[in-house]
Amino acid sequence: MLNAGDTAWVLVSAALVMLMTPGLAFFYGGMVRAKSVLNMLMMNFIALAVVGVLWVLYGFSMAFGNDAFGGLLGNFDLAGLSNTVGKLAGLAVAATDTAPAVAWPGPDALPVLAFVMFQLMFAIITPALISGAIADRAKFWGWTLFVAIWVTVVYFPVAHWVFSFDGFMGAENAGGWIANKLKALDFAGGTAVHINAGAAGLALAIVLGRRKGWPKDTGRPHNVPFVLLGASLLWFGWYGFNAGSALAANDVAAVAFTNTTVATAAAVLGWLVVEQLKFGKPTTLGAASGAVAGLVAITPAAGFVSPLGAIAIGVIAGVLCALAVSLKYRFGFDDSLDVVGVHLVGGLVGTLLIGFFATKSVNSAGADGLFYGGGLGQLGKQALAAGAVLVYSFVLSFVIGWVIKKAGGFRVSTEDEVSGIDEAQHAESAYDFTGMGGGFGHPSPFPAKSATATKLEESKA
Repeated sequence: MLNAGDTAWVLVSAALVMLMTPGLAFFYGGMVRAKSVLNMLMMNFIALAVVGVLWVLYGFSMAFGNDAFGGLLGNFDLAGLSNTVGKLAGLAVAATDTAPAVAWPGPDALPVLAFVMFQLMFAIITPALISGAIADRAKFWGWTLFVAIWVTVVYFPVAHWVFSFDGFMGAENAGGWIANKLKALDFAGGTAVHINAGAAGLALAIVLGRRKGWPKDTGRPHNVPFVLLGASLLWFGWYGFNAGSALAANDVAAVAFTNTTVATAAAVLGWLVVEQLKFGKPTTLGAASGAVAGLVAITPAAGFVSPLGAIAIGVIAGVLCALAVSLKYRFGFDDSLDVVGVHLVGGLVGTLLIGFFATKSVNSAGADGLFYGGGLGQLGKQALAAGAVLVYSFVLSFVIGWVIKKAGGFRVSTEDEVSGIDEAQHAESAYDFTGMGGGFGHPSPFPAKSATATKLEESKA
């Protein structure tokens, strides 16, 4: 029953989603100061290592194992990826007027390990998204510990709520409460990924406090081309994120691919119009941020709305997210790279607008929203799902971050923040300027070796 074409598409999609994490590193890395860029890149890159190991040990089982707590958490039968090699996953097919029923796992069955790897990439990028909220001031190992704890107690359970459907991992397998009981729609992770990460980013920004000099000194992006490169890699990888979530090379995947493109394009325009009206000029940083806002907003809706609905969602997200990034100044939380304004607000916009723009004419497994005669019922389900994930993530993220900070393991010292977090945390700098000026008969104004590197060499000697 294995479908080779669908399997190939899911594996390619997994690789595309994996590329999003390095893309995010460049997107965030370009926005921070030159003395913080390596730390920002490492905060993203370490998620690949930490989550990759935990996913195999117990994460996949917690997220997609047979439900053990009323839709809240999977059991540990799949820990260590036991019972996965050589196994298939997929839904049974109900009978119709023209075709008989097909028993589990159905004609679109995938190798379980293909699905394991696809979902792993979602688990990796979600905590990486949080890192932008605390740029310039977090200790690397404190962040690494946070990632390990957070995915265990927040992401893995929420993934079970949202992504684990009854019968997918086995005919008798039971899934999560949002997917199966509430029946809120989330095609590719508006709640489980973006609202989840955005709420956690808000919590950590509050826990770690403001950067020195903020808000008067907000810091200028040190490399805008990096930002645009990162946004472009994210857009490219997002086709795997959204279209791959169809788990088949079919019409729904094509719709999701199309919606991802047009919503993102519309969001760029929406964001730039806001910038033009507010500041008199459109910016490259705004174009990149608008693209990401559109990608975020269309994620939960990609397989449930028409292309025209996707354009509407993109424009609305571009405008609202552009306005939302100023909320941090009004409420006084230092969200360094606008994780709240883009991911939390964008995730909420996309999740709630499903209640208006969803249509069964696109996906019979979806629902009809308000604009298609479905009433307000689906909107209520979307709001409940979004609220539950937001509150759960915020509260637990706050507690985890507070404990690590009180233990002295999360925020760097003021001296290290001012002098450069890259040198303090990694004994490196992103750019080597030691050769500047030497060819023109003038001594370089930069030391050949950093003080930290010199100390390390002396200690080895």
